Amino acid sequence: MKEFFESMDSGQQFYWYIAIGASVIFIIQTIMTFIGADTDTGVDADFDGNLDGGDHPFQLFSLRNLINFLLGFGWTGASLYPVISNKVFLGIVALLVGLLFIAVFFFLMRILMRLSEDNTFDIEDTVGKTADVYMNIPASKAGKGKIFVSVKGSTHELPAMTAGDKDLKSGTLVKIQAVEGGILVVAPINE
Repeated sequence: MKEFFESMDSGQQFYWYIAIGASVIFIIQTIMTFIGADTDTGVDADFDGNLDGGDHPFQLFSLRNLINFLLGFGWTGASLYPVISNKVFLGIVALLVGLLFIAVFFFLMRILMRLSEDNTFDIEDTVGKTADVYMNIPASKAGKGKIFVSVKGSTHELPAMTAGDKDLKSGTLVKIQAVEGGILVVAPINE
């Protein structure tokens, strides 16, 4: 290995050191991501800086983006060094590939963030939905029954009452009109 680096000039060694160093850090970051060590309970930095990206899926100035840039920059410079004789042009190409690595990471993160889904349940999301009466609902808000309603792909059993003057029997289809104190106000669909 020592002979490998001694046979190179200093410019080529520069690109190789960057490529190898960035690759080692990238592998460590990847392993830490898969074992969960990059979360809030992971390793803390000893300086004031936001390295975790916060609430945003992409942060331009982050350690992960620096490593992505150095991967593209270092490996492009190391692999094209014997091919491109103009070293300034090689530096520009390596710089552009490093920026391309950041852009690719950005677009991949945007695609992945679109796949995320908010499945938190909010009782207000039930208003306007159709539901099935599960337990009889007494008339005129005199008592409460229960309904089954599907919200965001999951079924919920919730307390309900009716403002009408007829009892709603089990199996009746109803439309949810409002929420009053955490209890759904429903009306039969056929009325």
